[in-house]
Amino acid sequence: MERELIKLTVDNGIAHVCLNRPSKINALNVEMFTAIDKVIKQLRGDKRINAVILSGAEGNFCSGLDVKSVASSPTSALKLLFKWLPGNANLAQRVSLGWQRLPVPVIAVLEGCCYGGGTQIALGADIRIATPSCKLSIMEAKWGLVPDMGGLVALRQIMPKDKALMLTYTADILTAEQALELGLVTQISDNAYECATALAQKIIRTSPDANAAIKRSINQSWTASVRSLLARESLSQIRLLLGKNRVIAAIRQTKNPDKAYRSRQSWW
Repeated sequence: MERELIKLTVDNGIAHVCLNRPSKINALNVEMFTAIDKVIKQLRGDKRINAVILSGAEGNFCSGLDVKSVASSPTSALKLLFKWLPGNANLAQRVSLGWQRLPVPVIAVLEGCCYGGGTQIALGADIRIATPSCKLSIMEAKWGLVPDMGGLVALRQIMPKDKALMLTYTADILTAEQALELGLVTQISDNAYECATALAQKIIRTSPDANAAIKRSINQSWTASVRSLLARESLSQIRLLLGKNRVIAAIRQTKNPDKAYRSRQSWW
């Protein structure tokens, strides 16, 4: 069941992950949450993966929480929200934060509906490419809820607090153009998936270790102290200098542009 809810294919180091519940506009029930979480863990453990493209089936990204399905079972809500410590991520939060914590670039392709939990998942991606017809909304307030899937981790980095509050208070539905102006999406393309694929192919021509270090450094240092940022940069650079892929990157720049990189170092 879980395998049917997520389609995963790998091509030349690029993982293509598709939310696959089109009859419900890819809405999130407990099984979908669990399937996404398992795929993220699988990708983290596969050092051959150098980029991820995340999309939704049949012209929609994700319409958000399947409220009826989750509300019908008290144990479902408990499964989503349970955590051993308050500062840990629960299942609902891992499906957004998990993409940020992967040591590879993640590109989300947004089409059709991208509401509520769908927007929270999209915020976990590093780059979001939307079609012109895509609609986005931080919609939880409409249901009397607070956004609680970890999307705020990225949201606080991409827009001012007052605009984030306005969107969250009102649960307004945004056009792709409005989302672009606010920073919710990175760019708009009529052929969003082809654009994402071309970008992923460009990214994987650089060192997988460098990309992992860049992602970790930027994500963890964006709101950190200057001292923490400087320490993290130095540690990452030392690790890169000790790795084989730094040498291969130099060879690709000077002698052999097609020399293959080694698998990503385990410490990322």
